[in-house]
Amino acid sequence: MNILAWLALGLIAGALAKLIYPGHQGGGILATIGLGILGALVGGYIGQALLGSSGAAAASAGALTIPGIIFAVLGAMLLIFIWGLITRRAA
Repeated sequence: MNILAWLALGLIAGALAKLIYPGHQGGGILATIGLGILGALVGGYIGQALLGSSGAAAASAGALTIPGIIFAVLGAMLLIFIWGLITRRAA
């Protein structure tokens, strides 16, 4: 059941991050889910380190709560930004 929660959180967070972040981001449904899951881990870790909030911990645990989704989306947007910096320099 926990895997399903991670997949749902990944899909929601990845889709919202791609929707909010300006510009075009490629990738299909699997890339979006992966982006959201990694964003939840990154956002949860950074949020918990900086704020010490339980909402950030919920994101890194894969919980489908409003604070968990917010931190996951912020983490996914940070990953999109970093990926853009890496690919821009390589091209």
